[in-house]
Amino acid sequence: MYSRDHAIVSVAVGGAGVAVLPVPLPWWAAVGYAVVVGVAIDFDHFAVARLETGDWAALRRCLRNPKIAVLDQEDIFDPQDLWPLQRLLSHHLIGGVVVFGLWLVSEPLALFTALVLYAHVLGDLVWDNYLLETYREQHARAAESVSDDDSEPAE
Repeated sequence: MYSRDHAIVSVAVGGAGVAVLPVPLPWWAAVGYAVVVGVAIDFDHFAVARLETGDWAALRRCLRNPKIAVLDQEDIFDPQDLWPLQRLLSHHLIGGVVVFGLWLVSEPLALFTALVLYAHVLGDLVWDNYLLETYREQHARAAESVSDDDSEPAE
């Protein structure tokens, strides 16, 4: 999902969360917090892409042209920079650590954060299922390029 979609979901979840949880923030701050958490978790995509590709090309692309981070998010990463399972694993690892850390400080805030992050990951899963055929094609092209690289004789 794109950041604007995560922001919309986060506003809805944040609004519902403050209605049912004793969040230790004013409602407007809690909803703002939900949007920040629900969108900022995606910064991990840059680190995952760096691990996958060996360079920071996606981050440099955003720094050179910040407009794409908001208006043209499909242009940030190349198709094989970031795979859905890597992204979801990273979200779970980061989310688990953040929620655990918050639990030590404020159980209601930790629960609220977990709710926002759950909605984020659920949105990603729905989006990934919608794009499943596209991912199959990307995997096939990636496997083909690896196969081509293996068949070329070494110099």
